[in-house]
Order: sequence, then structure tokens, then C-alpha cells
Amino acid sequence: MDEDERLRLAEFVSSRTPALMRVAYLLTGDRTAAEDLLQSALARAIPRWGTIRHTDPEGYLRVVMYRQQISWWRRLRRWRETPLNPADEPVGADPSGGSDVRLAMRAALRHLPPAQRAVVVLRYYEDLPEARVAELLGCSVGTVRSRTHRAVTRLRELLPEIELLEVRR
Repeated sequence: MDEDERLRLAEFVSSRTPALMRVAYLLTGDRTAAEDLLQSALARAIPRWGTIRHTDPEGYLRVVMYRQQISWWRRLRRWRETPLNPADEPVGADPSGGSDVRLAMRAALRHLPPAQRAVVVLRYYEDLPEARVAELLGCSVGTVRSRTHRAVTRLRELLPEIELLEVRR
């Protein structure tokens, strides 16, 4: 990689890391795991930078993160970490508006199984259509719909005070 390519890569990474980190955090539910996920995706993208920079490097990284997270979920499916001191404290009113809802939603997302969390992130945060979510997760559209339905139902149970949108079909 020549010096111009290194500069373009460094510029891309510095400008897009915050957005990619938010997606990684929503997928993992943990800051450290999100950092690992993003680093892993970047490590896979750097050797291909000359090719992907001409297309959609951010899209490429997002797909790598989704697939890497699915791979990690499958390997760790039976093993789950249980915090000794959960931080599920009640969220108080926030004068800045809306952050109490965001914090409550973030905490509720952590209670969803990984596959349901991925569907919620892809459908509602990334605003992807069901067909694209199914493609990214390697499942059928029907599976995406049922996971979405179960996830929204569970979120409604966890957050009865928040009106959630109806499941989009």
C-alpha cells in the first residue's frame, strides 16, 4: 500500500469510526466487545482496502461486523456471561429530553437473545429491509419476521412505559 492509500485509509477510519462503533455496540451490548468487533472488521478490511475503497468501504465493514458477530454468537451459544452486579438501575427523568428512553432501550436490548438483538439493530437502527437482514444473517425472511415479532414483544414487556412502533412488515 503506497502512502496515498495509507492516508485515505487513515482518513476513512478516523471519520467513520464513531458511526461504526455505535453499530458494533448495538450488536454486542458491551463497549469492550464492540471495540474488538470493530478492530476485527478493520483487520479484515485493510488488506482489501485497494479494492473496497472504490465501492462502499463502510458497507463492507458493516457486513463484516454482522457476520463476525454471528460467528461469535454461534461459537458461544451455550456459554453466557452473567454479571455479578447488574447495572439495571431505574432510569430517572432527564431534562435533556429523550436520553432516559435511549438508556432504557439500551438496557432492554441487552436482555434480548443475540439473534433478536441483531434483527432489531438491523431493522430499526440500520433501517434495512427484511430481505437484506435475512441475507446478512443467513436466514429466511420468515425467520427475520418471527425474530422481530418476538423481540418487539419482549421489548414491550421490558419497557411498558414506552410506546414501541408496530412491527413493520
